[in-house]
Amino acid sequence: MSDASVRVALRSDERLVVIEAPAGCGKTHQGADYASEIARAVDGRLLILTHTHAACSVFAERTRGVGARVEIRTIDGLICQIAGAYHAGLDLPADPAAWARRTKDGYSQLAMRVASFLDRHAMVAAALARRYPFVVCDEHQDCSGDQHAIGMALHREGARLRLFADPMQRIYKDKVLPGGRSPADWKSLARGADAYEELDTPHRWRDGCPDLGSWTLEARRILKAGGKLDLRAKLPRTVEVVFAENQARRFGDYQLATADRRRIDAFERANSSLLIVSHFSDTAQNLRAFFGRRLPLWEGHTRPGLEGLVGAAIAHQGNPIELARALVGFMGEVGKGFSPSAFGNRLVREATERCAKSTSGKPAVIQGIARHIVEVPDHRGIAGALRNLADLRRSHADFVDIELDCPSEFWEAIRLGGYADAEEGFAQITHQRTHSRPTPPAKAISTIHKAKGLECDGVIVMPCDAKTFPDTAEARCLLYVALSRAKKRLLLVVSTGTPSPLLLT
Repeated sequence: MSDASVRVALRSDERLVVIEAPAGCGKTHQGADYASEIARAVDGRLLILTHTHAACSVFAERTRGVGARVEIRTIDGLICQIAGAYHAGLDLPADPAAWARRTKDGYSQLAMRVASFLDRHAMVAAALARRYPFVVCDEHQDCSGDQHAIGMALHREGARLRLFADPMQRIYKDKVLPGGRSPADWKSLARGADAYEELDTPHRWRDGCPDLGSWTLEARRILKAGGKLDLRAKLPRTVEVVFAENQARRFGDYQLATADRRRIDAFERANSSLLIVSHFSDTAQNLRAFFGRRLPLWEGHTRPGLEGLVGAAIAHQGNPIELARALVGFMGEVGKGFSPSAFGNRLVREATERCAKSTSGKPAVIQGIARHIVEVPDHRGIAGALRNLADLRRSHADFVDIELDCPSEFWEAIRLGGYADAEEGFAQITHQRTHSRPTPPAKAISTIHKAKGLECDGVIVMPCDAKTFPDTAEARCLLYVALSRAKKRLLLVVSTGTPSPLLLT
């Protein structure tokens, strides 16, 4: 299989074409090139479905010049469009996106309802297939069973589907709601396709380190087959391994002996383009301390802490006690130092007492923060409290040790106070962030999930121990996604006592 055979399959008359697309092998180029060519050659619109707004932006840039003949949507965006048009029949309000944002598992529930609706009403699926006779599905391995069913409903009614997927990049845990469909089985999907091809040319490494690209594809093959990566064998010259034992006692923390970290520090200093990736968010946050807090966290395109804060602000509007608790929880997600014992418990107490008691010193300063929430018990009060806290971090000795690991998320929570409605404000801020296309700094620390889709000259994967990468299907995918981010140089930090069972040491 090759780039040429994939190109031919995409342009064939077959209605269901499945392309297995390893990282760095030209998936976006193939998909965008096909979309542009088809849009110019045929009547009707071509629809590109992605899972993230960032991917939408990339496809929009790559298909510039074909105008409205190519529509680019997230799969959730398409689902909301269908749900909005048929909301009465789905027992939903007129704005299903707003309903999904404030409902637990809201987007998953929307997908389940729309998939069942299209099964019951084939004429709706047929109308969609006439509107979009060609559909390109990006990163299809991330589809839930219901999202996949929606795509297949269009296929049944005549649309030509082109599915790009990599089963080895399926790193998001499946959560099937009661009544929902299980995710599609990759082998069955590939066998049932009218045409199946696999991209196998490591384009990402062409101008960096071709040997690393070949090794990465071989590592993918081994992990996919259930094998182990042999670090004892000859490795490409740009792949390094450091054996070191984490001496930290608390889960998620990371600390090495001085002698063990010298090569890690040297690797970090030698690479001006660098990602340091780890599985767990707690570990990623603690790696900031490991590197002297010089390297920022890559916050990615989602804001889970802010989303939770908005949900709490809506649910507990008028209740300063619960809003204070929500603020404490939010600060625990975006930084370090604003702990319940040091600040949070007192903040909740002040909210409970409505800031009525006279106090002095640090408690009086915390009371001042709480007063914002007591006087305006909604998202605007929370925003005022956070702005007060931001000022105190710069000016008050008791607050200077509070660290922000996710400063963008923190300041977006403050910006939320400029909107009369929390839900509308969150939607507007999300929209603005999406279209600003944020990119990570030259050097950053990231979870593997947030690093997916990124590439960097140098990558450090740490720690490679049994807890981080056990012998599970999920861990095999996580390890592959982590190491495939590197274009030129890769460093694996492997535990001496409990190395990952996916590695032969």
